[in-house]
Amino acid sequence: MNERTDNRTLPVGPPGHHAPAMPKLTWPKVLAWRLDRQFLASRSRDPHAVVRNITGLHAQVMSSAELTLWARVDDLAPDAVSRALWEEKTLVKTWAQRGTLHLLNADELGLWVGAQSALKPRHHVPAWLRYHGLDREHADAMLDAIPQALDGQVLTREALATEVARITGIGGLDDKLRGGFGDLLKPAAFRGDLCFAPNDGRNVRFARPDQWLGPWEPVEQDEAVLEVCRRYLAAYGPATREALQRWFGMSSSAQAGRWLKGLGNEAATVTLDGEGAVMLAADVDAVREAKASKTVRLLPAFDHYTVAAPRDRDAVLLEAHRARVYRPQGWLSPVLLVGGVMAGVWASERKGDRLEVEIEPFDVVTKAVRAAAEKEAAGLAAFLGGEADVRWV
Repeated sequence: MNERTDNRTLPVGPPGHHAPAMPKLTWPKVLAWRLDRQFLASRSRDPHAVVRNITGLHAQVMSSAELTLWARVDDLAPDAVSRALWEEKTLVKTWAQRGTLHLLNADELGLWVGAQSALKPRHHVPAWLRYHGLDREHADAMLDAIPQALDGQVLTREALATEVARITGIGGLDDKLRGGFGDLLKPAAFRGDLCFAPNDGRNVRFARPDQWLGPWEPVEQDEAVLEVCRRYLAAYGPATREALQRWFGMSSSAQAGRWLKGLGNEAATVTLDGEGAVMLAADVDAVREAKASKTVRLLPAFDHYTVAAPRDRDAVLLEAHRARVYRPQGWLSPVLLVGGVMAGVWASERKGDRLEVEIEPFDVVTKAVRAAAEKEAAGLAAFLGGEADVRWV
């Protein structure tokens, strides 16, 4: 990683004082820098460094989390993620930013819990309570009962629902807890009272993090907020407050603006193709010196690069193709990435010992891009235990 310390700030001086001009950056340089920071320009050999630097692995679909890591780590073992989660316990599966499932480094759970504590609790939001047919008193009782129910045991959702309803004595609560996509359990995860344990067949199970992982403490709120902002900008900057709001799942861009402002002189305001954005001051020179990239990658569905990318910039993804990547109900397609630009989509299907990979570029691609993409497909097939058959459409 190329980093230079740049302590320049943008002070507001007395009348007549002329502040230095904001650094001017361009998308090709920013994309090249992001590829480097996200281990896409060159892969790492340290899975946990990747998880740390890209702020976890999006795990709504478990196979996508594994492929997000495969795209960034050399010689990743096919069972590496499973072992880290359930045997070594160096990763933890829980609900995190945006209320979505993530795999986090277990020794950093306290950081993410601390940052979540800066948001208004979901179970205190009137609309959330109305949607789930709860009042605040019952919601608080439910959340307090979850760690009690999990004390000394790992439970399926069914068993957890039954036990929480028994502890609280709230009629019908067990049925509410069994339904949906875990929305009633997310506040417990945000507080660090619940994480995932190994499945029992097809049934998910939950545990208490302090008993599943061992003792841990949440990072103090203000410290956690600043560190999360640093990590976000270090991988996905320059960014606007609206981008940070969407990425973390805040209710307002004003709160995101306050988080960024809290960085003080650590942050710098830049212009990115004529529009203002914020990044870490120490990274400005690295972006300025970045050279446009020709890196070709096959990113899986829900990849972090795609999640954090701006959705309104043709320099990253042409407007005509955005609906192919950012689909209804929050689904994000696998992406053919060329030099940081989303240049197509792809899909794969396992048939015996063959992996059929279908790549659909949005426009004509060069022979070099085709060769690099097919090399990626071969690497993916080897990771999954087979050989690739590539078809361009």
